[in-house]
Amino acid sequence: MSELRWHPLLREWVVVTAHRQDRPQMPEDWCPFCPGSGRVPDHYDVYLYPNDFPAFSFDDPNAPGACDVVLYSPEHNRLPSELPSEQWERVIALWTRRTGELSRDPRVKHVAVFENTGAAVGVTMPHPHGQIYAFPFVPPRVQREWHSASEFRLERKRCLYCHVLQEEQDAKARIVGENSGFTAFVPSFARFPYETHLYANRHARGLEDLRACEVQQLAELLLGTRKKYDALFSNPMPLMMMLHQTDHFYIEFLPLQRSAHKLKYLASVESSLGTFLEDVSPESAAEALRSVKVNV
Repeated sequence: MSELRWHPLLREWVVVTAHRQDRPQMPEDWCPFCPGSGRVPDHYDVYLYPNDFPAFSFDDPNAPGACDVVLYSPEHNRLPSELPSEQWERVIALWTRRTGELSRDPRVKHVAVFENTGAAVGVTMPHPHGQIYAFPFVPPRVQREWHSASEFRLERKRCLYCHVLQEEQDAKARIVGENSGFTAFVPSFARFPYETHLYANRHARGLEDLRACEVQQLAELLLGTRKKYDALFSNPMPLMMMLHQTDHFYIEFLPLQRSAHKLKYLASVESSLGTFLEDVSPESAAEALRSVKVNV
């Protein structure tokens, strides 16, 4: 079971999940996410797997919620960047369905769709997968964004996210890729080296608001961005991916490499004070990613 504890200095919840300390490092010759393991169907395209060590559970009165694992493919050794665009469309469809289910539960205050990739992020399962968490509270980052967007709308009479997107489209210098539905760019305020955001060009609040053509466009640009990351240093990029669905839909990529042989560590200033020191200028990062030629 988990326990929510209030941090009085930061005014935010900390989730104590001591039971997750026993999560196993899976052996190389066996994977519960692979067909034939007895833990998943013998045949599947994408699959929603209940987390064996959930931080939140509807059966837990102390921390009600859900923690799901989204299996992107039955192929254990396929990188997310190696999945075809059509497979990403299936993943997006599963994200959308589960987001809707969880959002309609009154106990859920926020649904987070995300992915951790690479040993540098602490991933113990190499099988291509992401996760979906249903929180019993609104995370502080989400609250801060909501307040910023609300104040901007009140003062400027327009959407803050649309404003950010328009500024990047006008500047052009930090755009990494785009199609008619989405724009990928390194934001001028990037905190991580080679950080990118994928913004919906139309003001769609979340996955459930996307049109069929936009799902296809999102899959194509998402795949293209993943390919660029893995090609940038000729090695799979360790990164975190988060979908934001509070006011304007966008995807945030936070890579953990600042060069081919150096990782980005969140040390004292970042972790304790919350002030990020950016090792690579957003303009240089955008130029490096833009110059990587990939086929989708």
